[in-house]
This record gives sequence, C-alpha cells and structure tokens, in this order.
Amino acid sequence: MTYKRGARIALGCSLVLILASIKLFAVEPVAYLPSGARLQIASGNQEIVYKPMPKTGKKYELGDGNYVVYDFSEKPKMGTVILKIQVFNKKGEQITPYVVKGRSDMPSMRGAHDSGDVEFKLNRKNDYLMPVNIVMPGDWEVRVTFFKDGKPVYYGSITFDV
Repeated sequence: MTYKRGARIALGCSLVLILASIKLFAVEPVAYLPSGARLQIASGNQEIVYKPMPKTGKKYELGDGNYVVYDFSEKPKMGTVILKIQVFNKKGEQITPYVVKGRSDMPSMRGAHDSGDVEFKLNRKNDYLMPVNIVMPGDWEVRVTFFKDGKPVYYGSITFDV
C-alpha cells in the first residue's frame, strides 16, 4: 500500500514538474500577419515591421541615405521568376554595400510554401537577384531584409498576386 501511494505521489510530482517546465520554457508563438503588419518575435518581445514596397520601379528609402528599386524579370506567374533589387546612393550611383536576404511565401497559407531565407546573389551589373518559385495561384509575399556589417538595417515586404 505504501509503495503504490509513494509511486502515485512521485508520478504526481513528476507531472507537476513537467507541466511547470513546459510553462516556464514555453515560447510565444510567432504571429504571421498580412504584409506590412507587425511580426511578434518570441525572444524579448521585439517587433519587426516589414515596410510595404507595393510598386515595382519605385524608390524605397533604406534610412541611411541609400534607396532601393525592385522589379521582376517578368510578370509573376506559375514557375520561377527572378526578383531584382538595385541599391543606389544619394548621388544615384548603383552600390552593393549590403547582404540581402529574402523569404517568399503565401500570406494566406503561411508556412505552406515558405522558401526559407535565401540570400540574393549579385550579378555582373551589381543587381541583387533571387529566384522566387511560384507553385500555385494566389497572393504571394517576399520579405526582404538588408544587412550591413552583419546587422539588419531594413525590412521590406513585396506583395503580388498570381
């Protein structure tokens, strides 16, 4: 009788400890919202705001005096399309001071077609290029992050519909 009672108490204590540790180490879920919305980060409740970049060919300021212009190799459709980003300084000269990473996905089906972080490649013309694999019709988003000296300096959101 004592053995069974002791085993139940030990089991009960174990469950309490397990539940307490789950609660203690639980991470807030990452909330994916429509493009340009805020993204809740689990560590430290920091917020990353992806600024909407809705039009191709338009200048978007990076905040350090430089600006970017983006375009696609062709109108986005099923298959692979190349996203091209060009960076310019205040004088209008094309420059390449950043490491640029992008992540494509469908906001309406977040995570279902997520490309993961993809680093843009530089071509001979100093354009940043990233292939975007469009696997089905619908709304798409490419979240772009510009890094300088290993630190993110700009977050942009490019949305389009196929």
